[in-house]
Amino acid sequence: MLSKRIVVCLDVKDGKTTKGIKFKNNIEVGDPVEMAEKYYLEGADEIVFYDITASAEHRKIMIDVVRKTAERIFIPFAVGGGIKSLEDMREVLLAGAEKVSINTAAVLNPKLIYEGAKAFGSQCIVLGMDVKKVEPSSKIPSGYEVWIKGGRQPMGIDAVWWAKEAENLGAGEICLNSIDADGTKEGYELTITRMIAEAVNIPIIASGGAGHPEHLYQVLTEGKADAALIASMVHYGMYTIKEIKEYLAERGVKVRIKW
Repeated sequence: MLSKRIVVCLDVKDGKTTKGIKFKNNIEVGDPVEMAEKYYLEGADEIVFYDITASAEHRKIMIDVVRKTAERIFIPFAVGGGIKSLEDMREVLLAGAEKVSINTAAVLNPKLIYEGAKAFGSQCIVLGMDVKKVEPSSKIPSGYEVWIKGGRQPMGIDAVWWAKEAENLGAGEICLNSIDADGTKEGYELTITRMIAEAVNIPIIASGGAGHPEHLYQVLTEGKADAALIASMVHYGMYTIKEIKEYLAERGVKVRIKW
């Protein structure tokens, strides 16, 4: 059995790491480069860097922050936000990232997933999905809708359908974020995580809602996620990565412990 991964997310706005609740009211919590290095040294398995306003502001990602971060960490590093073309992907990968995360651009131009996978390999292409619970309908039978532009625009697309479509196009991984649970520290959205994990054959990173190690245990077991993304619970000093991994290991979850 493969080890479950703990992925730390850095949402970056105006060059600073921020954290909000349900994609709103973000406050600054630190320097992304220093925080990435800190979490790397503490035992994070991966770091994800999101330039959270790049798409909405119609601009490219802050490549200098990507480059500085990549120089100081030696674990897989994924970058998303404002990536709209193969050239954008190439620039991010050359700056030191191992993976690119595409969300808004992939929904608006699905062939970007195929083109990226063909050019750089599926292992480099992460589909970011921001989803919100809605009333099930013929258009959205799962009851979970895809939103874009940092959770600002609903698309009328069913989340499970889109996950399967992205896999068929060549995405190597999906980072599934629940807008409803984001920043609440009340637990992950287990239902849609499990639905998508069972519908595709590529790894699922669960995102949104972690506040206690028990939440990670639930999403990695009941939710069938391959990895759990965390932010608030380490940004605010509630838990260390060591404490989280020790808790999971004690509950029988296979994790990488390097100390």
